[in-house]
Amino acid sequence: MERPTCRPVFCSFPPYFGNNAHTSDNTAPHTLQRIPRICAVIGSNVPQIVAAAVLSLCLGACQAPELPAAGGRSQPATGNHACGRHGFLTTSLFGAIAGPIDWAAADLDCAGMPRPGGAGARLRFAGSENDSRIAIIIAMPALERGATGIEIASKVTLIEEGSGRFFSTAGLDSCWTDITTLESIGATDDRFTIGGTLYCVLPLAEVNGESSVSIPELRFQGLLDWNAS
Repeated sequence: MERPTCRPVFCSFPPYFGNNAHTSDNTAPHTLQRIPRICAVIGSNVPQIVAAAVLSLCLGACQAPELPAAGGRSQPATGNHACGRHGFLTTSLFGAIAGPIDWAAADLDCAGMPRPGGAGARLRFAGSENDSRIAIIIAMPALERGATGIEIASKVTLIEEGSGRFFSTAGLDSCWTDITTLESIGATDDRFTIGGTLYCVLPLAEVNGESSVSIPELRFQGLLDWNAS
């Protein structure tokens, strides 16, 4: 099978598939909350030396919440290896949600697990981009435990978390994945570093909507745990 060039022409298809059914490989949105602490006000009748000491302790316990960095992205969490030390996701989106994505391990939340019913596996990558929280799920029903593969038929779902917007492929005939990296982690064959490239030749149609998102090519590396549920 000759691999398509994934030129931008694939990014301009109209949303013919706007009434797709919700797939089992979608996940519910996550809500992030910021809860600041409030320090008690120090009265003016407290001796100056004691007040300074109390104020110092109070400020140490009441650090302000970390604000998003310029461009709307949160500061990377130090030591976050949920996707492995070398995890990443890079792609360009076109359509209803558009723009480049280049997430390193510290920017990502990852999950890799068997699909419902034990048919293959699914990988989930989530991160923040331009004030939006985006999750991308790649489901590979034919992926076998401990095996790599080329042109594995895939279902792809993109979620704009918090907004209720879902975009998904209609079936297994428009996207596929080349799994080129698979390394066992630890003494068992249950957890792996997994990586490769996803290709899609048709856009992901919006579920219960009329727009679409195109992902011509997406490169990734994360973790897959065959014992996860």
